[in-house]
Amino acid sequence: MQNCFVEHRHETIGQHRLFLREAGPAGAPVLLLPHGYPCSSYQFRRLMPALADRWRTVAFDWPSFGYSDTPDPASFGYDFDAYEGVLTAVANHLGLDRYALWLHDYGSQIGLRHAITHPERTAALIIQNGDIYEDVLGPKYKTIKAWWADKSDEKHRPLEKAVSEEGFRAEFVGEVSEEVAARVPPDLWKLHWPLMDSAVRRQVAVGLMEKLEANLAWFPRYQAYLRDHGPPTAVVWGPEDGYMPAESARAYLRDLPDAELHLIQEAGHWLLETHFDAALPLVRDFLTRHHA
Repeated sequence: MQNCFVEHRHETIGQHRLFLREAGPAGAPVLLLPHGYPCSSYQFRRLMPALADRWRTVAFDWPSFGYSDTPDPASFGYDFDAYEGVLTAVANHLGLDRYALWLHDYGSQIGLRHAITHPERTAALIIQNGDIYEDVLGPKYKTIKAWWADKSDEKHRPLEKAVSEEGFRAEFVGEVSEEVAARVPPDLWKLHWPLMDSAVRRQVAVGLMEKLEANLAWFPRYQAYLRDHGPPTAVVWGPEDGYMPAESARAYLRDLPDAELHLIQEAGHWLLETHFDAALPLVRDFLTRHHA
């Protein structure tokens, strides 16, 4: 293997100073890794070097997450469209014209908007617990749906409470068994919460939960993109997920009947933390066949 280490750096891209991680040969097929909530590019720290012998892997922290800067809300929209613009800017800045996309959590919403805008760039998709089917949203959406139905302070407080160290911990370990939860490093919330514990960043995190309601209108557009373009797709999913259970994964087969579906038993939303050894060979096999 060669170049299997991960390089870390800050770069000014567009109007934002972003933190990037990169591994793999410069001329290799590219896997672009937008991250989810409440994490950062840190969530791909094991995956990147494990693929770097054959693929160029690129991850970065969204504005107001991880080690990237926090733009003034007056100058940056902090919605899924604004973040899609950042994803496009990163790809353009690095000269990436074709790549596979990893879609997870908020990264799935942003990544699919990017794929709709730039279908010629999207070589393949790997989908890890990213929801785009409203009829199979899991029970954990109950709190957010309650606020959608009644935008009162009372219904909003649980969203605010979720943006806390304890709330972050619950996101990472709250749904899997104790045995599986023991595999999740506490660094995920112990290190991320201090990075998020500022007035603007807390506001951004709550605001993104609020904006999930408007994002529902995009679900049919995401589905239409999949039907119309049919990119090679692997769905690698942890079914122990209160937001996105197994049915959320199976729903992708409605629009991508040829997609490869892998439900990793006992895994949840953060399967790369708990079931990495099960997921990695599936990912390598898929990329070898569809993006080599």
